[in-house]
Amino acid sequence: MNSRRSRVALLDGLEEGGVRAYSSSHENDEHSNDREMEGLQDRVNFLKRLTGDIHEEVQSHNRMLDRMGNGMDASRGILTGTVGRFKTVFETKSGRRMATLVASFLALFLLIYYLTR
Repeated sequence: MNSRRSRVALLDGLEEGGVRAYSSSHENDEHSNDREMEGLQDRVNFLKRLTGDIHEEVQSHNRMLDRMGNGMDASRGILTGTVGRFKTVFETKSGRRMATLVASFLALFLLIYYLTR
C-alpha cells in the first residue's frame, strides 16, 4: 500500500500544471544562470584588462630601472677615474700645493657667496 501511495504522488506531479511549473522554473533557472555567466564573463574581462595594464606598468618600470642602473654604472666609472686622479695629485708635493690652492679658492668663493647673499 505504501508503494501505491508513492506512485500516486509521482503521477500527481505529472499533471499538466506540474509539468508546466517545472519547465517554467527550469527556464527561470537557465535565465538566472545565463545572467550570472554574463556577470562572471564581465568580471573576467575586467581582470584580464587590469592584469594586462599591470604587466605593461611592470615592464615600463623594469626598463626605467635598467636605464638607471646603466647610468649608475657609468657614473661609478667616472668617479673611480676622478678619485684615481686625486690620488695621483696628492701623491706628489706640487700636487698637494695645487690642491691646497684650489681648496683655498673654493673656500674664498663660498665665503663671498654667503656674504653677498
